[in-house]
Amino acid sequence: MLPDPTEAAARPAPLVDRFGRVHTDLRVSLTDRCNLRCTYCMPVEGLDWLPRPELLTDDEVVRLVGVAARRLGITSVRLTGGEPLLRRGLPGLVARLGALDTAPELSLTTNGIGLARSAAALREAGLRRVNVSLDTLRPERYAEITRRDRLTDVLDGLRAARAAGLAPVKVNTVPVRGVNDDEIADLAAFGAEHGYRTRFIESMPLDAQGAWERDRMVTADEILARLGERFDLIPVGRPDNAPAEEWRIAGTEAVVGVIASVTRPFCGGCDRVRLTADGQLRNCLFATEESDLRALLRGGADDAAIEAAWRGAIAGKGPGHAIDTPAFRRPQRPMSAIGG
Repeated sequence: MLPDPTEAAARPAPLVDRFGRVHTDLRVSLTDRCNLRCTYCMPVEGLDWLPRPELLTDDEVVRLVGVAARRLGITSVRLTGGEPLLRRGLPGLVARLGALDTAPELSLTTNGIGLARSAAALREAGLRRVNVSLDTLRPERYAEITRRDRLTDVLDGLRAARAAGLAPVKVNTVPVRGVNDDEIADLAAFGAEHGYRTRFIESMPLDAQGAWERDRMVTADEILARLGERFDLIPVGRPDNAPAEEWRIAGTEAVVGVIASVTRPFCGGCDRVRLTADGQLRNCLFATEESDLRALLRGGADDAAIEAAWRGAIAGKGPGHAIDTPAFRRPQRPMSAIGG
């Protein structure tokens, strides 16, 4: 059967950079605010949050995601922060994104505080999956790392997400040497027991206070060695362009992943682009330049002009972040302001 020419004409041209990488995954930060003060992310006093008038409105978020899905071939959108559950009316925004004619798959990255109250409403609104940050299973240690005594809330949130059908529920863990690296196998066992997919992430130089130290980062090889002391791991590989390499724990259906952004970067297959809460487009997590889509929106630009700016920004994407080389340059914004 010959392809339908009208269907081909309706399909948007791929969002391609000069190295041939096709971008289909959009990370949208909804706020730079957070209700935790994790030691590897920000100082104890917090940060100067963006003034509310500078944040994208719900209408602006919906319009930009609509342009991305309809005209640029974006098929998945992850809502991030800061802490996205702090965004007022989040289920309503999710429902609007899910109602787009070319709606992308919607997921969320959260610290889990407040998830117990919102998981069911988010799933009903159209959210498919959720990633929850959890660096320890010990209440005292959790309070030390996050400077908040909220571990019970996070565990309740994980259970609520699973009960609501947000699957798979992924648990993101950042091991730091001398802080929580002795819990790597315990966290994997916790995920296996409760049906969560645990992913260990090498710490990256994205903290606001600039305190990241290379020798405190627990490498992917070290993580796998710790896991191998307790489990037999069967390689699963890296599905599609996902950032995590995955292994199945032998004798179970449990899968653990490792995101080795520093020691084994996956820039060659990167398909991600990021939109900050104030409407700045970043073609890399470690980008040192941004493209101002908010100014276009508020200046009356039509969808064609926004598409052209978006394609231009991606065309200028570099080959990689060079994070573990002397050429690396830290971005000016910390992770909480960029969006995960």
